[in-house]
Parts: sequence; structure tokens; C-alpha cells
Amino acid sequence: MKCINRKKLRPWFSLLLSMLVLLSGCGNMPFELAYQADAYVSSFNVISKKALTTVPTYASKLCVVNNDVPSTDSSLDLSTVGAAALFNVKDHEVMAAHNVHKQIYPASITKLMTAYVAIKYGKLDQVLTASNVINVSETGATLCGLKVGDTMTLDQALHILLVFSANDVAMMIAEGVGGTVDHFVELMNEEAKKIGATNTNFANPHGLTNKSHYTTVYDLYLIFNEVLKQEAITEIIHMPNYQTVYFDKNQKEKTFDKKSTNGYFNGHFTPPNNVTIIGGKTGTTQAAGHCLMLLAKDVSGAPYIAIVMGAKSTDELYQTMSSLLGTIKK
Repeated sequence: MKCINRKKLRPWFSLLLSMLVLLSGCGNMPFELAYQADAYVSSFNVISKKALTTVPTYASKLCVVNNDVPSTDSSLDLSTVGAAALFNVKDHEVMAAHNVHKQIYPASITKLMTAYVAIKYGKLDQVLTASNVINVSETGATLCGLKVGDTMTLDQALHILLVFSANDVAMMIAEGVGGTVDHFVELMNEEAKKIGATNTNFANPHGLTNKSHYTTVYDLYLIFNEVLKQEAITEIIHMPNYQTVYFDKNQKEKTFDKKSTNGYFNGHFTPPNNVTIIGGKTGTTQAAGHCLMLLAKDVSGAPYIAIVMGAKSTDELYQTMSSLLGTIKK
């Protein structure tokens, strides 16, 4: 028989005894097993294919469209305009789509992104001062009549921007909030990418024609869908007119009083009986044509985003928009 050295055995025996005590639950300290049979990563749930959690995808709460979508209303003809679409926001349904991924000029619909970025990076009560950047030279551009040295709050400027679509005010906002117009435009593009508008590029804050300034109808839907989360913007785009007083460089009062450029709000056109126009943004340049993006609601209060781009005239724009909205049957 081989002898065993008891002195060598003692350390190993003590260690074994300690492990037995720990595993048996003895002692004052509770020991919790990391494994749980009902954990969503457990082998039990993997084998049983029990689904406890579902991670929502980015597009789970968005309308998604790859190609043209004909309307169920055969009388609707969108082929005469550059691009158009109708989105059921509540049910995430594309009710009609024409050239939604075609690259187009957004014209003054750009100003919705300008307002969004201004609110995100600025403060409504901050005072803006007009500098030489307000000098917009494109023929036919809508201007508020700002002069260098004029001052107003960002809140006033946003109202003039969205109700009257003033291009000089867009430049003042961009410089006042971004430090420089170029930096503000960089922020516009950054925010657009965050929203998912990857086929969009902004070159200015007003939307006047520039080859590097483009978007698509689908990107406009994504942008508008996000912009509408800003209560200040939804309130402004619902206004039929806006009146305010701002100041010149000598602190003398200057009065602003203009109607909305939205034809449904200024009395020039009448929307279909089945919808209520909540608000939106117009846009017109020679390159972009006549454009309109709206938020509307049906009789039950369900929201819709309607977009018509590149109409040949104001009459065609609103006729097409009314026909598009008329397909809402709820």
C-alpha cells in the first residue's frame, strides 16, 4: 500500500470543503444563479422558439414605397405633374405615388427644414439682426423687405418664413442660428440624414434654384413627418395670415401684415368636403414648378400627408391636390 502524505492533502481538502458549503447554500450570503430558464436568451426559449421581445425596425412607423402606386380611384391622374404622393400617416399606407424617388427641386418647401433646424438649435425669444446676407437677387423671389440692421425675434421670423415664405428672412434665420449661413446649411443636411432623407441635399435655407439643392417626394414625406413633431411649426403652418411689428436699425417700428401663400387658406381655392387642411408649405420657382405639401385630416381625424411637385401652373397644382385629397374616403 502506498502511503499518503496528510500534510499535502489538507489544503486540497479545505478547498473542496469550502466549495461544497458554497454550493449547498450554507452560510449567510445568498448565491443567485445567472441562468434562468425563462430568460429570453436561455436555451429553453431558443429551443421552444418562444418570442418574448420584438425589436421594431426603423420603418415600422413609416410609410414605405419603392415604386409608383396607382390610386384605387381610377379617375386620379398624377402624370401631368412632376411627382406626387398621398400618405396615410395613421395606417402607414401609401395611397398613391408618382415618381416618389425622382430627384426634384424642392423650392420653398425647403423652409420647413429651415424652421426645424432653427427651433432645434436656436431659441424662439432670441433676437436676430439682419446683415448683408439678406440680399437675395433671384428674380421673382418673395421678400419681406428687410433692411440691414432690422431686428426681430426668431419666433417672428419663423412665422414670416412659413406663412409668407420670405427668402430674406430665411437667410437671416440661418445666419442668426447657425453663426454663418454655410454652417446652418450643414446642420440642415445633418438633420436630413438623421431623419432618413438620404436622397436630399440642401445648398441654401430658402430653396431658390441651385443644382446642388435637391430632394425627392419620399424624402419630403420623411422630413415633414418629423417636422410635424414640433408644435411651434404645426401652429404656424395652420395660420391663414400673420401680423407683427419688428424694428429697424434705429429702433423704429416696422409693420408686417401678410396672408398665407397657401391657396386653401387665402381663399383662392376650396379643398374637398371630405378633408380638413391643417397646414403645409408652398413652393414655386421656374426650375421646380408649382409645389405644395400639406397635412390634412379626414372626417374621423386621421392624418394624411399629401405632396404635389412640379405642376405647370397654380391652377393645375391645386386641381391635382384637390383630386388627390378627394381620394380619401373615410
